[in-house]
Amino acid sequence: MYRIFYTNSTVRYYLLGGGISKLGDVLSGMAFLFLAYELTDSKIVTTGMAIAQTVPYLLFGLLGGVVADWVQKKRLLILLDLIRVPLVFSIVIVYYANQLGYVHLLIVSFLIQTIGCFFNPTHRAVLPLITDEENRTVVNSLNDTFQRGVTVVSPLISVWLLTTYGAIHFFTVDALTYMISTLCFLKVDVTDSIYTGKRSIKEAGLSIVSFSRWANQNVTIRNLFLFTFFIVFLNTWVWEVGLLLALSEMTTKSEEMYSLIQGVFGAVVIGTNLVIPLVMKRMSLVIYMIGSFIWGAGVLYYGLWYELEHFFIGAVFIGIGIPIAGLARVYLLQTLVPSDQLGRGFSTNAVLLYLANTLSLALFGFLSSFITIQTLMIVSGISMSTVSAGYLVMTNTNLRRRLTVQFFK
Repeated sequence: MYRIFYTNSTVRYYLLGGGISKLGDVLSGMAFLFLAYELTDSKIVTTGMAIAQTVPYLLFGLLGGVVADWVQKKRLLILLDLIRVPLVFSIVIVYYANQLGYVHLLIVSFLIQTIGCFFNPTHRAVLPLITDEENRTVVNSLNDTFQRGVTVVSPLISVWLLTTYGAIHFFTVDALTYMISTLCFLKVDVTDSIYTGKRSIKEAGLSIVSFSRWANQNVTIRNLFLFTFFIVFLNTWVWEVGLLLALSEMTTKSEEMYSLIQGVFGAVVIGTNLVIPLVMKRMSLVIYMIGSFIWGAGVLYYGLWYELEHFFIGAVFIGIGIPIAGLARVYLLQTLVPSDQLGRGFSTNAVLLYLANTLSLALFGFLSSFITIQTLMIVSGISMSTVSAGYLVMTNTNLRRRLTVQFFK
């Protein structure tokens, strides 16, 4: 099944290009934070750098999808990677000229993330153009495995760079990854339709509105977006922040334990990604909700059994649920969204994810000042599991009928 990676050169170079480019993104993301703190020694200013990496997606995320639908996707991917090379390498040059300042870092970080707003939906939109429906789940699985694998490898590379050459050479490696990614995309053979309509700011706005109307009328896509926002909103704080804070209450080695839990999570995600295509080739909203239910059950589990060893078990459940839901979401977008609107489909999905993350961090962070972390975990887990289970029950006609009969007896 996974022989397609070796037998299909277009798929192989597409996956390698995306994975290597992702590695550059992860390393540069860390490097911006490291150097910001090194230059300013301020947690508040460093937080500003982190915000600069998320704001572009809220500002330009939807526009990125429109552009992805307007232009030839292969050319855009190559162009964007080539633009990133001098941008990130400029930091190395300015650093050795003893002129590097926080403002320069902030501007380059903002520009790099803005490029990502256009690169990411374009890269996702290429996959349906180079695969048939039979192999789409397999290639999606491989793509997600490459993306997850990068997040596992990047800490090892970062430790090596920090102990040998220093944080500044994160950007040297970044520039190299973008160059290699460009070479990979040059070898991708993709037939892309040419957009013949008008291109303007007004047309971009109309295109976004047009897709929003289409998505609202398509019941499956509309529900997918709504459930995605709800599930991610409930998960982000309790998984990314709440878990770390809970560990800090239990052990003096909270950062090490958090890293171990993330490592277990990453390994389970990769394993699940590789298994999914073996048991299913076509996916649906029902499968998405099954993944969300397992995901929510993991959060609920470590919320109820609020102890160190149970956090690891909960991470296993989450590591199974997230890739099931994630691959189902990508498959549905690739299958149901018209090919000339795929960029807008993936950019809308990305904007919803970033918006859900931002609101979750803000609201739950506020609530944590007077509600215990365990309570927030339990409430989130129950909400995620209940909504997912409720949808599964309502879509099961026979079960719904039996419940209706029992209710009216």
